[in-house]
Amino acid sequence: MTDNVWIRLLIIIIQGLVVFLITTTAFAYLTLFERRLLARLQNRVGPNRAGPDGFMQPLADAIKLFFKEDIVPDEADKVVYTVAPALAMIPAILLFAVIPVGAPLRLFGRSIPLQFTDVNVGVLFLLSVTSIGVYGITLGGWSSNNKYSMLGGIRSSAQLISYELALGLSVMVPVMLASSLSLSAIVDNQHGWWNIFKPTGLVAFGIFWLASTAEVVRAPFDLVEAEQELVGGYNTEYSSMKFALFFMAEYIKLIAVSAIGVTLFMGGWRGPGVDLLTNSGYPNIAALVSVGYFLLKLLLFLFVSVWIRATLPRFKYNQLMDIGWKRLLPISLATVGITAVGAVLLQNAGILGRLFG
Repeated sequence: MTDNVWIRLLIIIIQGLVVFLITTTAFAYLTLFERRLLARLQNRVGPNRAGPDGFMQPLADAIKLFFKEDIVPDEADKVVYTVAPALAMIPAILLFAVIPVGAPLRLFGRSIPLQFTDVNVGVLFLLSVTSIGVYGITLGGWSSNNKYSMLGGIRSSAQLISYELALGLSVMVPVMLASSLSLSAIVDNQHGWWNIFKPTGLVAFGIFWLASTAEVVRAPFDLVEAEQELVGGYNTEYSSMKFALFFMAEYIKLIAVSAIGVTLFMGGWRGPGVDLLTNSGYPNIAALVSVGYFLLKLLLFLFVSVWIRATLPRFKYNQLMDIGWKRLLPISLATVGITAVGAVLLQNAGILGRLFG
């Protein structure tokens, strides 16, 4: 191998380790953020014993789960039962591979993009990896040989497949506005107006928000683990670190879809002053500022998600299916059609063209 190949391989390994460490750490402290925020919104006391203001609570939870007894049901399918948590966890981390989190850094004479890889079909990659996550939940419920777990697994397959349609159509709107499937190109296309401020982009953003909430089985769409009906749902028979992997997958996927929403509709890492700093010869400062913008938008997205969980009761299953098939799907189809017409026919027609393109 040449020196350049070794350097590139080393950069890939380092980037992979950084992505893994950041996502797992972010998951841990997202649980603390959610529990503290839920306590504040619902006027109760959150975790405040482990460390100052409960700051060490995620570490305490991790130690507790690690040392719990790992019980495997006698009648479970041992292989599938063991593999299912990994099938839920790995796709959640893979989603971060194509998400740009900031402007490129300049180190040692090299321009280093703050993105693991920029593939020209990044949006298709995200949709395909997102759809894999259903296998982990469904197989986990089936392999446990428990009727409540089985019902949770069946619900997950119906729910996730139903909402993937609306999710995929909503993502097509920023793709058409940018005329590209590359996430970097979509972010660059928002250097002026973000997609959320464009007529069809705002509607697509609302559809994306609802569909992505259902995709990560978050309240009020957490029917696959409805305690009053299914005891615990697909993960009823799981314990110790296998249960922790399912738990981690849910929160990491929540962070990932929030990052996708920021990238597709809220300008990604773009914000006031980033381009000015880059053009003025301060690319590294611009990179740090851009990462700050991205994290602020991501935190806003997560805050609203927790707020919704604290406010809305769980829907009934027939309501969940009605929203997906009778509401979101027709609206998303109409939004895609209007966007296509606006982008193709009105792109050179004055202000209407500028709004759509």
